[in-house]
Amino acid sequence: MTPPADDAALVAAAQAGDRAALEALLRRHQDRLYAVCRRLTGNEADAADACQDALIAIVRALPRFDGRAAFGTWAYRIATNAALDELRRRRRRPEPAGTVGDGTVGDGAVGDGAAPEAASRPGPTAAVDARLDVDAALAGLPPEFRAAVVLRDLCDLSYDEIAEVLDIPPGTVRSRIARGRAALADALDAGRNRGGPSRRPSRRP
Repeated sequence: MTPPADDAALVAAAQAGDRAALEALLRRHQDRLYAVCRRLTGNEADAADACQDALIAIVRALPRFDGRAAFGTWAYRIATNAALDELRRRRRRPEPAGTVGDGTVGDGAVGDGAAPEAASRPGPTAAVDARLDVDAALAGLPPEFRAAVVLRDLCDLSYDEIAEVLDIPPGTVRSRIARGRAALADALDAGRNRGGPSRRPSRRP
């Protein structure tokens, strides 16, 4: 059985016009790119739009990709920018009745298509409950902190890779991650103090 091609081989083939290689490359990374967009935008509809924009941008820019960065790091940069652009567009749109702040609904619940349904079900699982808490806490972070935390704790990128994705110095990356994690932990503690169980992360959400 032939082992799957690595990213570099797929990129080279796609740049040479191999449509199947391009599709395989996008399929390999799509779920991770969507996950980044989902955490950054805070809801599924905006994440889907941002991810679609990112995939289109990747296809258009791929002929100019020079391989100086890993393809995954380069793709994360495009997805992060697409998600942040979606957040900026969302701020300019009129908010539906009942929404407040950064895509939240009601009293601090994340405006995620899964959230109202999960809230209406009796006794949600601990995993779903914890995810909604983290989503809500992330939605309250400034976008620059949110991006650094998501890229580190969800994508497991190194500080140097995050610096490359966000185009900022590594020292700024460390500062944003530290401040973002502290704010995230405080938000989760505040949720606990309002009656929910404690889910303060010791290191990562």
